[in-house]
Amino acid sequence: MSTAFLGGGKMGEALLAGLIRGGTSAAEIRVVERDVERAAYLTRTYGISAVDTAEVAEAGTIVVAVKPPVVEELLASLGLRPDQLVVSVAAGISLAKLEAAAGKDVPVVRSMPNTPALVGQGMIAISAGSSATAVHLDDAERLLATAGKVVRVPESQLDAVTAVSGSGPAYFFLVVEALIDAGVVFGLPRALASELAVQTALGAATMMAETGEHPVALKEAVTSPGGTTIAALRALEAGGLRAAIADAVEAATRRSAELGG
Repeated sequence: MSTAFLGGGKMGEALLAGLIRGGTSAAEIRVVERDVERAAYLTRTYGISAVDTAEVAEAGTIVVAVKPPVVEELLASLGLRPDQLVVSVAAGISLAKLEAAAGKDVPVVRSMPNTPALVGQGMIAISAGSSATAVHLDDAERLLATAGKVVRVPESQLDAVTAVSGSGPAYFFLVVEALIDAGVVFGLPRALASELAVQTALGAATMMAETGEHPVALKEAVTSPGGTTIAALRALEAGGLRAAIADAVEAATRRSAELGG
């Protein structure tokens, strides 16, 4: 069965490109994209077919990757069947709203991806709707795993997931930006400061992922008594870094709940 993408923006492209990398034939992928130039780019780059919404009825899986304000109206217009699967990557649209728009007994899986999916390193959480079975979850996970790591969570946790991993890349970008600027302040050329900070972030993330060690243990391995690192960490703690991150996650969780309401 083919897969149809409603929306061919950055996230839609990340997922369809991942499918093709994983061995899915371009002939099995459709995209509905209103922007003519964008549709032409996708067909030219990936060899997929750009179609109108009427042809979505033929697809086994429909990936909803359009802007949140148009999701419900678009889904409701499709006339979907219970033998199809809807996978939504639209932020803030609840399962209840997705299911009401998709139609009775249509299986729906809601997901929360983040932007590193664009480079195949996403963190994606999925939640099953009332008509979605374990098989549907497996199908959704296989599709989304082409763009990164997938975890299954109850929908009640998606606001917190949004705050930690959905918005999380921005927190790291801010820290790296601050580190680069600090390096420049203390005499490093900006290009060198950027290379040092970005590679350090990449190396630290890789160490956490590959060793499986707790961040505390990895932090302690860098921290010598009376050395430079403990002096820096003391300054960060005094500056309220830990509390600021907790406040950021709380604010993002609250805002996610407001948007989804």
